[in-house]
Amino acid sequence: MNYDAKIPDREECRTCPLTFAYKEINLLYEIAVALTSTLDVHESIEKSMRRLKQHGYLERCALFRKKEDADELELLVSIDLEPYQKKMATYRFGEGATGLAAKSREPIVIENIHNNINYLNKMGSIQAQMVSYVAVPLLKEEEVIGVISANLGKNTPLNFDEIVRMLTIVGSLFVGALKVQQAITQEKESLSDLKTYYKEEMQKEYKFENIVGRSSRMQQVFSMINTVAPTDATILIRGETGTGKELIATAIHNLSRRKNGPFIKLNCAAISETLLESELFGHEKGAFTDAREMRKGRFELADGGTLFLDEIGDITPSLQVKLLRILQEQEFERVGGTKTIKTNVRLVAATNRNLEEMVRKGEFREDLFYRLNVIPINLPPLRERYEDVKLLIEHYLHRFMKEHRKNMQFTKGALELLLDYPWPGNIRELQNTMERIVLICPDGEIQPEMLNHVLPFNYQRLYMQPSNDAPAPQSAPDAPKPSALSSGSGPITKKSLQELEREAIIQALIDSHGIQTKAARALGMTARQIGYKIKMYGIEL
Repeated sequence: MNYDAKIPDREECRTCPLTFAYKEINLLYEIAVALTSTLDVHESIEKSMRRLKQHGYLERCALFRKKEDADELELLVSIDLEPYQKKMATYRFGEGATGLAAKSREPIVIENIHNNINYLNKMGSIQAQMVSYVAVPLLKEEEVIGVISANLGKNTPLNFDEIVRMLTIVGSLFVGALKVQQAITQEKESLSDLKTYYKEEMQKEYKFENIVGRSSRMQQVFSMINTVAPTDATILIRGETGTGKELIATAIHNLSRRKNGPFIKLNCAAISETLLESELFGHEKGAFTDAREMRKGRFELADGGTLFLDEIGDITPSLQVKLLRILQEQEFERVGGTKTIKTNVRLVAATNRNLEEMVRKGEFREDLFYRLNVIPINLPPLRERYEDVKLLIEHYLHRFMKEHRKNMQFTKGALELLLDYPWPGNIRELQNTMERIVLICPDGEIQPEMLNHVLPFNYQRLYMQPSNDAPAPQSAPDAPKPSALSSGSGPITKKSLQELEREAIIQALIDSHGIQTKAARALGMTARQIGYKIKMYGIEL
């Protein structure tokens, strides 16, 4: 320890060593409690410094922190300093008593600051009773991380050894509290960054402009989404299974004013009737046998955001009444409860059922249907999006190749087979088929014959010939007659498939008396597809 002078012993200021030790320990306890009693660590450090002042350890105190990228000290926390004084309180290592303590890693004590050149008085405003100065370095694994300093009065009842010891202990407590706060802050920033990242990724995935589809039908859907998403109107998404209704609902939420609120999803057909009410509205403790605690429902969880109810046509009549009430009044009660709960939820519903027919049969409430059907969005099946099939095939091929680390491409013949299939399971079926192709087929070019093991059964029945030792599958009512497809045998080639397809189209046209739309339905095609095929094969009507 470097002293520039020795001051008189102040033992006479103490009444009893044991009493002094008790007061010192009690003071350290108070400081430790203060540092853990609030989330604002700077405020707790200031309070601790004032406790030191009350107990006669100092008149003014400051805590400096070493900058990460330089051997400099910057003021972090202090007491009894004006804002303009704080701006000037920075020291390079070795500069003044404060910088010298950091450079030497030893406490620096100045008995009389008025005649010592090491006291630079950067913070200014020295009061008459301030005569001494102490600067104590704070070390971590032999590295200086900061300095705590104190101005002392001429009537301080303690000697320098006691003050240095106290500042060393208190400074370590301060640094520990700051480290904890820094770790918490970094963790919060990390979680915030992750939340932002995942939110951006989700929005990138589900914004309507990133949904695969360039057909005129899908452009109409995108235009409708762009128009209605910013509103709070209830939306009913209609379409066959696998057409991407949930994808559209997510896009609506992410393009709405509620995008920062929750997006809650529930498939009404996936939950039993007895549990669906609890899932929707929540329940109170003891409402039924397994209700051991209160639970919030989806409407309550979605407050301020969007609730997506898939398969809305499967809810029971009793739930239809309660759903109608919440749509009209934006309030409900939990199962087993009496308290009315207000909620602000935008509802997006979806169904693949014919609600108009259900209303006619009395299976679905007419008033609820009109309340849900404020903005209808009709998703076309994939067979009516012929222009999008190739885009979707390429999209899922690249996605699954990347996921399974494979490299392959379709030959023209194999791609034509996939383009011609009507995809009754829509996008979900196409997605599953593409993953199956990537998993089963080897790297390289995918030939038409490789698709025997991965194409859907309906497609094989329509285009693939049965082997000689296997019984021919029964034809479905809407499939072409077996005689039209059973000419010859042997390996599948593009030419043979085209001949079979031509024969199937001719037979279907004969059976439908030349009506193209009827023939298309029999073959699982669209009117546009069969028209293209008739022209390509030169079939005369």
